[in-house]
Amino acid sequence: MDFDVSHPEIQDAVRRALAEDIGPGDITTNLCVPDEATATGLMIARESLTLAGAELLPLIFPGCSVDLTHHSGDFLRDGDGFALVQGPARALLTGERTALNFVQRLSGIATLAAAYVQAVQGTRCRILDTRKTTPGLRRLEKMAAAAGGAVNHRMGLFDAVLIKNNHITAAGGVRAAVEGTRNAGVPVEIEVRTRPELDEALACGATHLLLDNLDPFDARQWILHIGGRATVELSGGITLESARAYAESGADFLSSGAITHSARAVDVNFRLELA
Repeated sequence: MDFDVSHPEIQDAVRRALAEDIGPGDITTNLCVPDEATATGLMIARESLTLAGAELLPLIFPGCSVDLTHHSGDFLRDGDGFALVQGPARALLTGERTALNFVQRLSGIATLAAAYVQAVQGTRCRILDTRKTTPGLRRLEKMAAAAGGAVNHRMGLFDAVLIKNNHITAAGGVRAAVEGTRNAGVPVEIEVRTRPELDEALACGATHLLLDNLDPFDARQWILHIGGRATVELSGGITLESARAYAESGADFLSSGAITHSARAVDVNFRLELA
């Protein structure tokens, strides 16, 4: 998977993370470690995981040699090394925590996304991420979700229309909300909460529907009623345990905020040795 770290948002996120941790200087390292010491650091998976974010390491360890033996999207087992960092010992020690924080967090998202994708394997349903991301880290977290095999939903409020229940209320109804988006020039999706809203959305020509908080049985009945007239996304409380049943309802997509807001950071180790 191409985990492109050249975007200014990503470069800025790394700069901010380093500044947050280092501040005016790493006093422990600077006091304890000779300036001329060189070292090698090996990053190792300490559990089975789907890797994400290893491509950030050259940004975190500037002036060091970084050799990636695995990349974002690769499956690793406990004990697999994936990056070798060589350079001044002080630089390795100073960047260690920031590197681990990024890789552990992003790989946790990729690992959970991969588990959802595995849960629906063999169906035609695909897994979507959401905007329920850590503020300031959305681009990175969505890249991690994609590394796990999920499909990225809209990046923000600017690149697609998603008419949700509060928009419908504020607009004055389904028809008024849909009519307002006729010339949007971007993908348009609408959430419907009741069968009358569903029928009204279809009558208005809606082609992408979000069905929220249905159980798998009701989702199947609604999708049968839609009969292929629109693409269907299901959301709301979908777990790893229930994802298969929802996918088998005939949905095109399942979206899960848990992939980004509830992913557990995975266990990764940074093993340092003096050169």
